[in-house]
Amino acid sequence: MASATALRGEAVGRGRYKWSLVLMLWLVSFLNYADRNAITAVMPQLRQDFALDNVQLGLLSSAFLWVYAIAASFAGYLGDRFSRRLVILGGLVVWSLVTFVTPLAGGFGAFIVLRALTGLGEASYYPSGTALISDYHGPDTRSRALAIHQTAVFAGGGLGTLGAAWLAERYDWHAAYYTYGALGFVLAAVLWFTMRESPRAAQREAAAQGGASYRIVLTQPAALMLYGVFFCATFVSTGVTVWAPTFFRDVLQFSLTQASFYGALTINLAGFVAVLCSGAVADWAIRRTRMARFYVLAGGLFLAAICLAPFGFLATALPLAICLLLAGFFKGIFDGSIYAAMHDIVPPEARATAVGLMTTLGFIGAGIAPVAIGWLSESIGLGLALSLTAALYVVAVLLLLVSRGLVTRAMDAVARDAASH
Repeated sequence: MASATALRGEAVGRGRYKWSLVLMLWLVSFLNYADRNAITAVMPQLRQDFALDNVQLGLLSSAFLWVYAIAASFAGYLGDRFSRRLVILGGLVVWSLVTFVTPLAGGFGAFIVLRALTGLGEASYYPSGTALISDYHGPDTRSRALAIHQTAVFAGGGLGTLGAAWLAERYDWHAAYYTYGALGFVLAAVLWFTMRESPRAAQREAAAQGGASYRIVLTQPAALMLYGVFFCATFVSTGVTVWAPTFFRDVLQFSLTQASFYGALTINLAGFVAVLCSGAVADWAIRRTRMARFYVLAGGLFLAAICLAPFGFLATALPLAICLLLAGFFKGIFDGSIYAAMHDIVPPEARATAVGLMTTLGFIGAGIAPVAIGWLSESIGLGLALSLTAALYVVAVLLLLVSRGLVTRAMDAVARDAASH
């Protein structure tokens, strides 16, 4: 009897901890996105301080994103082979340190290098963070847990951008980097004592298999399809996130804080709400059809494309903000289910690798977007350049719709693998 009581108490403790873990990783993800998006708020100041044109300004974001993309697949492999907890905390310390010293950049070249190093540190987080959540959450709560975690992307992107703009207007752009870097050190110290390692044996199995996780993912056609979808979706959302505040600053002559409110907070607030809806709906619908998460992905991107396309044809603040708000909401529907969808079609021992490779492909697209949109804006204007990116959302929807058979076969394979263990 005492033994049974102890086991029930241990199970309750694990149940509580799995949601505490979501909160801890939410804070890490919040800073991850606050750090990287601070630059979008202060781009006008950087353009003036370093005498940059739009292509060079876009390159500041692209340098981060390309290094992030290259490092992500390797970071995912580390997360499957070694301690996910240590990979997460090590990355947090590295990117916080680089963020803190970024104001010491003496010129454009030094700033590019520091942005690249920030990308190297931040790439360590998402593959291991999402895999660690899925280690603690089964199919019945996975979408909700990952969706709640995903709200940090929008909270960090929106509030991080707005906070950076507020600090830049009252002091200068250096203040945001000092503040966010210091907060990262504090969070790393707290999590060192509170975060636990994965409870699953799959991670230890992956360590013994060496590079098998890459083979598992790269021979899975459904995973490769999701990589293409993520490439298109991330290209668009990153391009809009990077350039929208500058659009409001340049075209409507807003202050930095106003431009960040209309061009960043609207998108991120909508996404914050949407991912919660997405996770709850997907966890409910998955009991009725196992394709639910993939239908959610396609529907979200299709509606986001419809809402973003008119952006370049609008001329006043309110309709522009509504356009971004709706596009951000429906892109958030996609974001709330993308990681759970990937985890549905790959086995647990390859999840961090799968997300790492997906991040690599997605952020290659994200790195191209700021420069491509900056270049295109020189000839057709920034608003129309942003509108045209909606076409890539439509491409992603078509990929999802024609790949239903690949997805069902992948799910069958994962189910057979789980039953054999």
